[in-house]
Amino acid sequence: MNIIETQFSIGQVVKHRKFPFRGVIIDVDHEFNNTEEWWLSIPEDIRPRKDQPYYHLLAESESTVYAAYVSQQNLLIDDSGRPIRHPDVGNIFGEFLGDSYAVRAGSRH
Repeated sequence: MNIIETQFSIGQVVKHRKFPFRGVIIDVDHEFNNTEEWWLSIPEDIRPRKDQPYYHLLAESESTVYAAYVSQQNLLIDDSGRPIRHPDVGNIFGEFLGDSYAVRAGSRH
């Protein structure tokens, strides 16, 4: 099995390449690790490859907060300088550093 290098790290604030949401990375799978049903629910013309890292995010859109699972090819660095308003951010991370969060020692999500 080939391990593909991750482009993003835990605590980093990112945004989706195609959809209007952003989030903070809380975990990473080095390859797709969700259900086939979930993957097939994505329209084929925008369905990401499975052979790449996938990131677990505490995400926010303009109207709500939620958990998201996003392929590496669909993420970009968020350079807005704004913190994420998801209520679980403070349970996992410490200080907001402008483009990422400090990971708390001993925190488990």
